[in-house]
Amino acid sequence: MSRYVIIFSKTGYAKYTSHLDINRLFRRSIRKQGIKLAYSQGFNPHPKMSFGQPLSLGYTGLREILEIETLENYQPWYLKDKLREVMPEGIDIIDVKYLEDDVKSLAAICDYAVYEVVFPENITNVENYLAQDKIIALKKSKKSKELKEVDIKDKIRELVYNNNIMTITLDQGSISNLSPELLISTFLTFSDMKVSRSDIEVTRTKIGFKDFEI
Repeated sequence: MSRYVIIFSKTGYAKYTSHLDINRLFRRSIRKQGIKLAYSQGFNPHPKMSFGQPLSLGYTGLREILEIETLENYQPWYLKDKLREVMPEGIDIIDVKYLEDDVKSLAAICDYAVYEVVFPENITNVENYLAQDKIIALKKSKKSKELKEVDIKDKIRELVYNNNIMTITLDQGSISNLSPELLISTFLTFSDMKVSRSDIEVTRTKIGFKDFEI
């Protein structure tokens, strides 16, 4: 068996394709091109493929990550060419690389992500926003589904801005995770910006992993 990491982009109208549909797209494309995926054992086997971190609906992704395991060994360039043949507009296979056996699941070691947030007008008051002792957001509890107040400040690793563009590095993974939506909503409220969320564009430019670089 061989493990690979597939690096792809999701742009244009493809950003409105759900994560579930992207999963189905890759499963169908891999099967259509005769690439033999490995499957888990047990009563309900499933293909060994997982995304580094799901991308929210409506977000553009420039370097998204998909990990797969195959029954046969393929050259990375072969997988790249075969998948490119069947990808729809907006989904581009940037690269395919071998993934060594000693590397843990990429979904398990996902650590952070970098986003570019483009507002329809210049932004100000960023320093005061970050200078708060706490940045309180309302987050829905997974169990109770109730909205609870959470402090998101320690999950913001870096925030820089220029005119109407904000570049943010956030915790992203199974241990600590912050959605850009919480930062955007708290910033709009703090700055009293009368901006519609639909006028704000979000692009994920990088996914980072613990002790591993892609």
